[in-house]
Amino acid sequence: MNWKKILVLLVSFGALLVSTTAYADKKIQVTVPTDSDTKPFTYKEDGKFKGYDIEVVKAIFKGSKKYDLTFKTIPFSSILTGLDAGRYQMAANDFNYNEERAEKYLFSDPISKSNYAIAAKDGKNFDSLNAVSGKSVEVYSGSNYAQILENWNKKHSDQKPIDIRYVANSVTLPQRLQNIEKGNVDFLIYDAISLKTVIKDQDLSLTVTDVEDKLGTDKDGLEFLLFPKDEEGKALQKFVNKRIKVLQKNGTLSKLSQKYFGGDFSTKAK
Repeated sequence: MNWKKILVLLVSFGALLVSTTAYADKKIQVTVPTDSDTKPFTYKEDGKFKGYDIEVVKAIFKGSKKYDLTFKTIPFSSILTGLDAGRYQMAANDFNYNEERAEKYLFSDPISKSNYAIAAKDGKNFDSLNAVSGKSVEVYSGSNYAQILENWNKKHSDQKPIDIRYVANSVTLPQRLQNIEKGNVDFLIYDAISLKTVIKDQDLSLTVTDVEDKLGTDKDGLEFLLFPKDEEGKALQKFVNKRIKVLQKNGTLSKLSQKYFGGDFSTKAK
């Protein structure tokens, strides 16, 4: 018996076993981009990521043996292009549904439900887009809100168009609300949760009125996480949706909603 050959085989087998085990233990990196400027969904406090979306995503991946989670702050306009380029695996930033996004990205099950609302100076209650015909607003180009306003102008060419002013992503939500108070623009359409949170934090003299119009589909007001439309995205979407159902049933979403929104705006398991 050639002991040298046996020793070499044993060493080789051991190295292969260690290598295979190490490979099996290696987690898939999931980098989640956010603008950290959409309070209470995502923001930073003392350099730490905070917000409903952040804690929901952390809860989704808590204890995962397959995925390793990292957050990254980038401009809002770079989030989806980063998904397109494969730099990020999932996006969390108070994303709503629209058909253009659905053509390019996969959506999670919804994680919160708010409603569209309009902020204006105190005493001005705009409860529909008809009510803001001819009035000015600031939006990010390519955002869901911009698309809603653009579509309204197209469908109502017989009325005064809404004066849509596109601003850079560096112009924050608080700044745009301050511009209403200063009289630079007339209104802002956004989700009610964010508007009420920022107005309270900034002590602004503005009125928030829920929009009564049906502006899109049955997905109006729902918030989603987004994934690339590829095989890795499908696998991650399946994992995330399974965990969302658990968080709905065990009350985690409801508790986080109470913490960040001051009420239960969480979605319920079907």
